[in-house]
Amino acid sequence: MTDSFPYPLLSKEQLIEQINLLSTEKIPFLFMINYKADQGYIIEEEKLDENYIRFQFESIAGSLDSKAVRLSAKKKAFLWDIHPLSLKDYQYRFDFVQCQIHLGNSFLVNLTQSTEVKTNQTLLELYNQSSARYKIWMKDSMLVLSPETFVRINGQTISSFPMKGTIDASVPFAEELILNDPKEMAEHATIVDLIRNDLSLVADNVEVKRYRYIEKIKTNKHDLWQVSSEITGRLTDKYCNHPGDALFAMLPAGSICGAPKAKTLEIIQQTEGYERNFYTGVCGYFDGQNLDSGVMIRFIEQDGDRLVFKSGGGITAQSDLIKEYEELIQKIYVPVC
Repeated sequence: MTDSFPYPLLSKEQLIEQINLLSTEKIPFLFMINYKADQGYIIEEEKLDENYIRFQFESIAGSLDSKAVRLSAKKKAFLWDIHPLSLKDYQYRFDFVQCQIHLGNSFLVNLTQSTEVKTNQTLLELYNQSSARYKIWMKDSMLVLSPETFVRINGQTISSFPMKGTIDASVPFAEELILNDPKEMAEHATIVDLIRNDLSLVADNVEVKRYRYIEKIKTNKHDLWQVSSEITGRLTDKYCNHPGDALFAMLPAGSICGAPKAKTLEIIQQTEGYERNFYTGVCGYFDGQNLDSGVMIRFIEQDGDRLVFKSGGGITAQSDLIKEYEELIQKIYVPVC
């Protein structure tokens, strides 16, 4: 984040306190929490400055886009060039993860890597041309174009929508292939079970409302099928008026680490070789009544004059090296309109 960014970086304790306080006072606010859930930002709606931050969440009435009017400039020809790590470098990390799985230290590890991308678009131009469930642009810092919900809190109902399973929609019989693939089935089941356990930390009557439903995502390269589930529960009295405590009890998000969570986080730290920072953290908005939050994936970070795209996928005992490497690359896209 640049020195001129007008919002302070808060600690975990400050984030929890502010989320609890502002929600109790019914004050709308935007929040972002990093992957390690130890730092983040909280910005009251009235203090949002479109010169530094813009956001648009699909669930918000009126397609709130900070306080900004969307740019009407004509689109220019779209250039997109990626430079991922080599298969050899990826295999070193993949093999380490597989070893940890075979040792019984994890059932599922979400392995991610960073990829330099070159484009003729600025982050703000990409933001304005893209369609996503959760969009955030932060000046000279990052762009989030995420399709994945973390949790929604409506009254006392809390819901989560974990995503696991992606396939190129142009592949013949793609829907049937992704839904019937044994590896994908096992990976999704593991994440659903993990999210059920996480929700059970803060809610009663937790149940899977929809299991492995499929959605299409449009990208600048090709369309994808994405598999998700819906899990709901009823917040306990302890957490009903303390959404900050509820959020942090469930972080980091299960879908972007793996299971069991604590040991898998250690494996990720040993394996990836770079810092995720805000990638795979969560962003959210409280409208004065309800809270909606997304997992910060489909993520581009600005590093000086370089743009770095961060992506990855879940590794299980059944994973195939080439397929996992291809999935990491397949997810390096922007959902341009």
